[in-house]
Amino acid sequence: MSTTTEKLQKVLARAGLGSRREMETAIADGRVKVNGKVATLGDRIEARDRVALDDRPVTLRAAEDVPRRVIMYNKPEGELCTRKDPEGRRTVFDRLPRLKGERWIAIGRLDINTSGLLLFTTDGELANKLMHPSTQVEREYAVRVMGEVTQANVKAMVEGVMLDDGPANFTDVQEFGGEGINTWFHVVIMEGRNREVRRLWESQGLTVSRLKRVRYGNIFLDKRTKAGEWVELSQDEIDDLATTAGLAARKVPELTPDEKNRWSRDKHKRRPVQAMRKPKNQRQR
Repeated sequence: MSTTTEKLQKVLARAGLGSRREMETAIADGRVKVNGKVATLGDRIEARDRVALDDRPVTLRAAEDVPRRVIMYNKPEGELCTRKDPEGRRTVFDRLPRLKGERWIAIGRLDINTSGLLLFTTDGELANKLMHPSTQVEREYAVRVMGEVTQANVKAMVEGVMLDDGPANFTDVQEFGGEGINTWFHVVIMEGRNREVRRLWESQGLTVSRLKRVRYGNIFLDKRTKAGEWVELSQDEIDDLATTAGLAARKVPELTPDEKNRWSRDKHKRRPVQAMRKPKNQRQR
């Protein structure tokens, strides 16, 4: 880090402790200290400052020292985009390769009933840039729609619809075949608001019965990953993502022999789906 100050949440995300938004929540909850004092949102720090999260010291790193790894995961329906679920349901983090001293940061989210492409990175700055609305990254979805879709419906969704949380629109809608209750479309959207794709279709009185993300920026979901599997992206693919985010390219570090063995074991490990667990006080009723 240079002698200039940086936002505290940005430095924490760079340290691999979570996304910038997660770090903002940690600061707001009083879990972060700077030089022994509880930090507040808006604090800026220097390289010489002492930072702790949950009373554990944080090693501050310059941007160029952060390993930039990215993996693509093919999310099945039924998995949650959260690190832990109190009801014991499977999360998208359960099958990812384990990291030592770092954390996988999700680049965007998918709801429990949506499948398809999810990207994870160790670089908090890359994640933040790719998720920020100002970057205008395209997200493409395959959508199965129940109901008759008219040209008027498509025109309305492209020109823009007012949803509860503001205006929204698709930049492209293409029919992909099928008929009746099995009609498929591909749609492109430039942001990742909660259930936005579904809500746009619902605004036209139409129901989405299947939803799958097939592209994020320049990364397409392909045959490298079946549902529930992940693959590490190539140097070229990661450099393209960095360019999209407005960041300089950086060499992807080689996995150590220990990491290769661990990642290989994790890739072939299958964890059983956990049913929703009732609290102990309800099981005996």
